[in-house]
Amino acid sequence: MRRNTSPLSLVLLGAGVFLLVLAPLLVWYVQPQAKRTPIDIDTTTVFTGTGSFFDTGEVETVDGETITITRQVRGDVADSEKSGNAVWDVSTSVDHDGTLPAADPRDALQWTLERWVTNRTTNEPVHCCEESPTFDGEAYLKFPFDVEKRAYRWWDSTLGGVVRLSYAGEQEVQGYSGYLFKGRVEPTRTGVRQVPGVLVGRKKTPQVLAEEWYSNSGIELVVDRRTGRIINAAIGPKKTLRAPGSERDAVVLLESMRVEFTKETQEKQVALASADSDRLAMLGETVPIGAAGLGGVLTAAGVVLVVRGRRTEPEAPSTHMMTSMRT
Repeated sequence: MRRNTSPLSLVLLGAGVFLLVLAPLLVWYVQPQAKRTPIDIDTTTVFTGTGSFFDTGEVETVDGETITITRQVRGDVADSEKSGNAVWDVSTSVDHDGTLPAADPRDALQWTLERWVTNRTTNEPVHCCEESPTFDGEAYLKFPFDVEKRAYRWWDSTLGGVVRLSYAGEQEVQGYSGYLFKGRVEPTRTGVRQVPGVLVGRKKTPQVLAEEWYSNSGIELVVDRRTGRIINAAIGPKKTLRAPGSERDAVVLLESMRVEFTKETQEKQVALASADSDRLAMLGETVPIGAAGLGGVLTAAGVVLVVRGRRTEPEAPSTHMMTSMRT
């Protein structure tokens, strides 16, 4: 009997080996390449809530007004590619109904420009590329990939420092589950501002360097586990002025018990997080597991067929053998 290796067995064996090699390649190389902070980001998030602000026209604090915080984030692709980091330019404006729609952000109650530079893999701050301000912490506009159930150091720009956010369980946002982190900021002096003395109770002094104070009654961030994207955010900011050396607030510049992502912003953030999370899961779990399972089956089948071969009819005796037998 003669055994031959069938083409089918070779095809099965080759396909199986290919899939077995592909599975770890996706996990160890392809997925880590995909798990990097994007550099071509262009997104806007909006917070709204009710609160108080200092009306410069009325020269007093007005209450019960709608407060809107608009944050625009754009990636600087050229600087990102040059440095190898994620370079994001961030514009944040705080408005009331009287300054919206904001044709010019300089008309807002508050407007800040920042440049945030991070390591694309770890999300750690990188101090380069004209970063401003110099910040610290593990999280700010996003959290690191593969968020853990632990406390994180979150950078608060208004405070100019790091706030400890504790893990507080899971929470659904627009039907999508994320990790909830909570923290607060106790009243903290953040700087000084020259104002008329009468504004802070110093009527006999034309101008004083009033102390700026900031607190936050509640920071709540809901974060997608895989991507670190913030799918909902709520804060309770309070900014005040105090007379030099005073322990009491003299003027409330801005205060709200809660400003939160609008429904539209939540839906947009959830859609982005869900799509990115599914892609990472596919590259790191679904496809590798499927490839390894199918590759194992195909390899085993190919090996069996190669070992068994293909049975054929017995070989016919050669002419030389026939002649010898006759002799």
